[in-house]
Amino acid sequence: MLNSLSGRFLILTTIFVMLAEVLIFVPSVARYREDYLLARLERAQIASLALLADDMLTEELEAELLENAGVYNVVLRRNEIRQLMLSSPMPHDVTISFDLRGAGAPRLILDAMSRLIAPEPELIRVIGVPSLNAGDLIEVTMDTAPLRASMIDYGKRILLLSAVISVVTAVLLFLAVRVLLVRPIEGVVNYMRAYSDAPEDVRSVIKPSSGVTELREAEEALQMMQTHLTQALKQKERLAQLGGAVARVSHDLRNILTAAQLFTDRIEMSEDPTVKRMAPKLVNSISRAVSLCESTLAFGRAEEPAPSLTVFNLSELVTELYDAERLAVGEADLEFVNDVPPSLMVRGDPEQIYRAISNLVRNARQAMVATGKPGTLRLSARSEEDHWTIQLVDTGPGLPAKAQENLFKPFQGGVRKGGTGLGLAIVAELIRGHGGTVELKSSDETGTCFEICLPMGEMT
Repeated sequence: MLNSLSGRFLILTTIFVMLAEVLIFVPSVARYREDYLLARLERAQIASLALLADDMLTEELEAELLENAGVYNVVLRRNEIRQLMLSSPMPHDVTISFDLRGAGAPRLILDAMSRLIAPEPELIRVIGVPSLNAGDLIEVTMDTAPLRASMIDYGKRILLLSAVISVVTAVLLFLAVRVLLVRPIEGVVNYMRAYSDAPEDVRSVIKPSSGVTELREAEEALQMMQTHLTQALKQKERLAQLGGAVARVSHDLRNILTAAQLFTDRIEMSEDPTVKRMAPKLVNSISRAVSLCESTLAFGRAEEPAPSLTVFNLSELVTELYDAERLAVGEADLEFVNDVPPSLMVRGDPEQIYRAISNLVRNARQAMVATGKPGTLRLSARSEEDHWTIQLVDTGPGLPAKAQENLFKPFQGGVRKGGTGLGLAIVAELIRGHGGTVELKSSDETGTCFEICLPMGEMT
């Protein structure tokens, strides 16, 4: 209960309302004290009027007037003359005087809190302005015990009322939150649970119904996500079925083509001029078909494991990769340039990064060799604020427009004749596994530039 949204909201509401009431309590008590003292001044003024009406008052009547006013004596100043109007014996000397004329709120609050804190009664002098301009000044002497008792009683009533208001407000807000927020959120959670049990069932897709704008937007976003995910799952299932069928066909077709490839060896030995002229084309066609079947089977079986992240030297990896590529160049005039800083350390799976860069390097090497012209392949890297950037630039003929449109798509982004387009798809998959991106920055008749971005994460 207390760990729920509504329970915590109930507790916070009670605390905040009580805090607000406490902030109200302090000036309220100060105001009550001021009214109390002003009332005593007014009573004392009324009592002094009896003396003005009759100069001769008995001691008993004077004592009764002072007792009703709640003071020990009354001093009234009129026409610049200060006169003791009523008086009675005081139990002890005056401790402190309070002038209510023009006293500001901070001063009144400080005096009120001091009176609540001080438990010992005192004899105080209170100075004020007579009501209805009946004089220049009026001052009384009074005991603080009744004042403090009255302030405490008033404070208790204020605190009790504050507690009642807090509880009532918290309960009302609790019920409002339950109706307006918690129940709609529980409905969204129930939809999500039902959808997770059967994501292919469109009946479990949420139907937005909340009247709260934010929740309505959340429901609509969830509905869109569930709809797209359901469609993607259906498409994935169909593609999986299609992939299984293609794999079986490719397997059988590869066996047939392998057998045909054996027969081409004898056909090449034929003395027939026509056969000699056609045999190489037949061999090349069969070889490409076998390669396509093997690539398709390999891609269909590929389930890349999560990368095993370590910190390694990128320059050393590039050097090793270049050494392998130089063996495949043969007599072609190609230059491999390693511009990676020798001390640059990168966090990733060395094997997968090697494969990704190797596919890009191989494609660039094959494109430059096909032109029959000298070429340069340059690989550089730099450390950015939160990622590493790896660039591979070649001086090849550039990618065809059709290949650029379908780049990184299996079986669509092939550049070479007979190619499958799986190389770049594998590169994108490996880099995505590291949380990074691979992008074609430029490609024209002067060359091609690919850029890989790898997030840094924590260097451990």
